Amino acid sequence: MIQPRPDAKQIDHATKQKIREHYDRIATDRARYRKINRYYYQQLFAQLKSIVQPGKKILEVGCADGFVLQKLKPDRGVGIDLSEAMIEAAKERAQRKQLPHLEFHQADIETNRITETFDYIILSDVVGNLLDIQIALENLQPACTGSTRVLIQYHSMLWDPALKTAERLRLKMPQPLHNWLAPTDIDHFLNLSNFECISFDRRMLLPKYVPLFSNLINRYIAPLPLINAFCLTNLFVIRRRPVETDQTYSTTILIPSRNERGNIRPAIDRIPDFGGEQEILFVDGHSTDGTPEEIKQVINDFPDKNIKLFTQPGKGKGDAVRHGFAKATKDVLMILDADLTVPPEDLPKFYDAIASGKGEFINGTRLVYPMENEAMRFLNILGNKFFSVVLSWLLNQPLKDTLCGTKVLLRTDYERIAAGRSYFGDFDPFGDFDLIFGAARLNMKISEVPIRYRDRTYGTTNISRFRHGWLLLKMTAVAFRKLKLT
Repeated sequence: MIQPRPDAKQIDHATKQKIREHYDRIATDRARYRKINRYYYQQLFAQLKSIVQPGKKILEVGCADGFVLQKLKPDRGVGIDLSEAMIEAAKERAQRKQLPHLEFHQADIETNRITETFDYIILSDVVGNLLDIQIALENLQPACTGSTRVLIQYHSMLWDPALKTAERLRLKMPQPLHNWLAPTDIDHFLNLSNFECISFDRRMLLPKYVPLFSNLINRYIAPLPLINAFCLTNLFVIRRRPVETDQTYSTTILIPSRNERGNIRPAIDRIPDFGGEQEILFVDGHSTDGTPEEIKQVINDFPDKNIKLFTQPGKGKGDAVRHGFAKATKDVLMILDADLTVPPEDLPKFYDAIASGKGEFINGTRLVYPMENEAMRFLNILGNKFFSVVLSWLLNQPLKDTLCGTKVLLRTDYERIAAGRSYFGDFDPFGDFDLIFGAARLNMKISEVPIRYRDRTYGTTNISRFRHGWLLLKMTAVAFRKLKLT
């Protein structure tokens, strides 16, 4: 599992030894300092638990006495630390608490590669002590699969004077000299070591417990834009940059339809061939204009295409999407709105983005290229821009157009979103936020594909600007409560 790196001689071993000796000396005081700063650790664990799912394989780099790894409840947990005394304390804790699924090794991440793969890798308050952050991250590459998430947590340097004062007063565990790291520095190291950022968040304005004030400030004030620049903790969630492969995926193209009879045949005519085998699923929303009959005729007229028709059991596009995806059998799931305002000819762009790993959730954006005159009314444009700003802040990932109907993801990832749907509840009649929130909670990489938005050529929109806008606001409030107030 731990393999020495051949070029480890470039590390300054004398400085490394001083760091090791420092942590060996304070190993017995670790629990006492944690007790003094109980509230800080409670907040830190809450943030980590909101991301790390229990029952997974977890590697913690800089595990100290193993307390954090224990709290995250992994199915298999491995901790490594530079300090031998810390590792002995971790082993003693695991033995005392009868935790055979946890194991600990004295090892230096800058001189050793990790060859076993994990679901999550955690570096909490570690990067500040590293002599070569790039090498440390490179040594984690073999431990990552395409779905591994690496969490890098460290304190803001704005807090350095206050933290040093707390150390002198023996209110905080003393640290060696720290690297001066801004978030942009971490971005540079990620790029150099072949990782990429999924999300970035700041938390905790008040790390000490003050009755009434601490929870109020940290839950409601700290997440606010601008104010959160002064928070204590920075947290990056990152993934290994995907490697290009020649893998071909089969595709399900789901077309929810309600009173779209005039768009059915053009949709089939205009969907290009791409990827592997395709299936096209129409889910009809109880149309009254002959849409189901037109779909049946198209099925007869295109016997060489795998086209199926289903009738949704409930109402709304969200219900249609969930019903259709439950019937899907292919690797990649795509949504194509039956109004064809997103051109079917653009679907290969979405396929290429998901197949190449450039994203794990591919979202269309209509707000880059100029639109045709009647494609989107002015108030709709304002609403879309408003929700893009708010959701980018809520999800800690940039989104330009949250309400574009075309969304693409792997079926295996959709099943993960569906399995965790109860976290937000059945709150979204449209399906857009349901998928986006679920993807963000799983820390899936969201990428956007710009498309040229077209006018309708048949039928009228099923969207009510004001009634549905109010629903979107309520769903945004749900996301704020579930994502920012955890």
